[in-house]
Amino acid sequence: MKQFLIRQIVSFAYLLESAPRYQRVKRFFNDLLNNDDYPYKKYFDLFMIFVIISSVSILVIDVHEHVSYWLDFYDLYIVTTIFVVEYLLRLWVHSDIHKVIIAHYEESQFFEKPFSFKKVFRQIAQDKWAYISSPAAIIDLIAILPSYREIRVLRVFVLFRAFKMLRYSRSLLQFFDILRNKKVELYTLLTLLSFFTLVASIMIYVFEGGKNPEIENLFDAVYWALVTITTVGYGDISPITTEGRAVAMLVILTGIGAISFLTSIIVSAFSEKLPEIKETRVMNQIAKKRDLNLICGYGKIGQLVARKLKESRRNFLVIESDPDKVQKAELDGYDVLMADATKSDTLLRLKLNENVRSVICVTHNDIINVFITINARSLSKDVEIIARCSDQSIAKKLRLAGANHVIIPEEIAGMLGSVYIGQPVAFEALQAIITQKRTARIDEVEVKLGSFLDGAKVGDFDFSANKLVLLALLKRLDVKDKSSHYVIFNPPEDTMLKAGDILVILGYSVSIADFKGRLEQSVRYKKQ
Repeated sequence: MKQFLIRQIVSFAYLLESAPRYQRVKRFFNDLLNNDDYPYKKYFDLFMIFVIISSVSILVIDVHEHVSYWLDFYDLYIVTTIFVVEYLLRLWVHSDIHKVIIAHYEESQFFEKPFSFKKVFRQIAQDKWAYISSPAAIIDLIAILPSYREIRVLRVFVLFRAFKMLRYSRSLLQFFDILRNKKVELYTLLTLLSFFTLVASIMIYVFEGGKNPEIENLFDAVYWALVTITTVGYGDISPITTEGRAVAMLVILTGIGAISFLTSIIVSAFSEKLPEIKETRVMNQIAKKRDLNLICGYGKIGQLVARKLKESRRNFLVIESDPDKVQKAELDGYDVLMADATKSDTLLRLKLNENVRSVICVTHNDIINVFITINARSLSKDVEIIARCSDQSIAKKLRLAGANHVIIPEEIAGMLGSVYIGQPVAFEALQAIITQKRTARIDEVEVKLGSFLDGAKVGDFDFSANKLVLLALLKRLDVKDKSSHYVIFNPPEDTMLKAGDILVILGYSVSIADFKGRLEQSVRYKKQ
């Protein structure tokens, strides 16, 4: 009988281990309850906060006047059911019972030992007790007690329902995590304050007991010492003897020192955790954005790229490891992450394959740019990588590493200088286009599927009549593969256009904006 029972339990454990639906459901609830990165957890947290606030409000109002029936029903049955279900779900996802059974069974088979129910039960009980005895679980359990209205003394536990909100507020959790890192210092301060409070209580009781009518017992002395050392000073108890006043002065000075010490502990704790808090805030903001452009490095070129992307209203994030440059980017009002872009973890956290459109490597070090390029390309084959370097030898390495475009600022500056010397008028025109003086600029426009350009010829649209100049056409050989293309400068009028092709046009900002608007409107019109 025992062997049959063991086989049934072990078979059921293996069934759960191999059941995709069971694993999927458990993973869903675990993410919903515990995973801060899960997109639906914030909605669950808001729902629970609403339930807690409404329940606390009902119980507080019910102290002096009875609430209506439907509110009583909501609090007694619906809220209690939600709290109980949440508690049981947290207990369920805390550990996997079937994995414990499988581990012990396989161990017994390997060492040819009998399978021990007692050992398995002890392990399961220890795992579950680790959750049940945790402070958060104790608060969850006590928060259920106020629902039993027959025992009115349990209503005092309504306070624990408010404490439950600590679990759902990330800011409050961060605050307690910060204090937890300074627990040694806080314990030391608490011990010293307890010692001084005890000594001051005994001293004031010795000096004032029997002389001061307000101090009748030791508890009154402890109350006075605690109120005085925390610098609250209600004034309901005051020493009347010279010795008692001397003790009061010492206690006041001790309290001021203790508060200064406590303030310094909290300030230092927040200073140490501030970068992490900022990083969390940035990651939460970035997680909501799509088509993200990563600017790796915030030197002079990085600042210029960030300014241009902001002007064009593109989503971007600055990644910089230098604290001074990070501070500069923050002062400029940009989202910045203090991290090392050469490490894979940094790009994985930013979901390179999902959210990132391009990686722009513009650090001052060519070797670092090569490493960032290798890192980004190894994680994603589709992301657009633009890198800067100082000479052609490094440019070749960057292309081999996977960079789609390589920019050499020194060569560009040299070419512009030569143009200025030989053709000053052309240089002025080129500078006006680059700096967008008089709103003249070069832009690229993609031929959208279903637009009036899709399937048309270049000559079918009169660019000159619309104050535009078609400089080049980038023909896609494969729409999905951005690297498979070729460029046609000054394309003939009979050149066919198709979705995915990119037009490089020159014109005023208003003309380009009008052209893009008409292109988008034609796509929407065809869909309708």
